[in-house]
Formats: sequence, C-alpha cells, structure tokens
Amino acid sequence: MAEQTESSIVIDAAPADIMAVIGDFPAYPEWAKGVTVADVVAEFEDGWAEQVFFSLDVSPIRDEYTLAYEWDGYDGVTWTLVEGKMLKALDGAYLMRDLGNGSTEVTYRLALDVTIPLIGMLKRKGEKILIDTALKGLKKRVESL
Repeated sequence: MAEQTESSIVIDAAPADIMAVIGDFPAYPEWAKGVTVADVVAEFEDGWAEQVFFSLDVSPIRDEYTLAYEWDGYDGVTWTLVEGKMLKALDGAYLMRDLGNGSTEVTYRLALDVTIPLIGMLKRKGEKILIDTALKGLKKRVESL
C-alpha cells in the first residue's frame, strides 16, 4: 500500500456487530456520506462480498468504481481498487480491536490516488476527511441499530 492515512474511533458495539454493518453494502447509501450506489457484484461462498461496485459523489470526488474485498473474520477487512474512472488507486482497511467492555476501537486506513494531479498534502487532507466522515457515519449507524 502507498502512503496511507489512518484514524480510529471507539464504537459501543462488538466487532461482529460492526463488521455486519460494514458488510451490508446495499445499506451504504443510507449512512455513508456520498455513496449513492453500493452493489455487490461477486460474493465469496460464505456470503461476504468479494467485489462491490460503488457510485460516489462527495466533493471533490465523483466516481464510479469497483473494490475487491478480503475479510479477516470479525477482526477486519481490506480492499483494493479493481477499476475506477477518476480513482487509480484506493486501498483501505477497517481493523477491529475489541476493548473487552462491549466497545471496539475501529481503525480505518486509506491510501488513494486519482488520475488528476494533486499535491500530496491535499491528497492526505482528502483522505483524512473521507476517513473521519466514514468513521463517524459508521459509529452513528452501528450505535443506532
């Protein structure tokens, strides 16, 4: 993975409950800011998504892309870009750390690259905004269920 940005948040739920929300792609437009479509296009035998097509519209990025996923039980998930229009790389991960008190620390790692030239500092800022928005949305979604 290229240079990556990461951030963490504590969610009042077990890792399995958080991973269930992460794996429920059709619901993403309800809680994941900017995601207008999230369609599972291929699944593993165990039912977890193998590839997911997304349509994203969150300034300054508007794109359609497909991600490939690798699931590590309830410990985390990683993904890589299969294809995109504006994105030329999108590698990420959600990693779970059970805090043993009914809550879980969730770390989100992200490295992205776009076809238009961007100064590294701007790219990192964009990654940070995407990560923080995603983590807050995930926390709100999980804790509301």
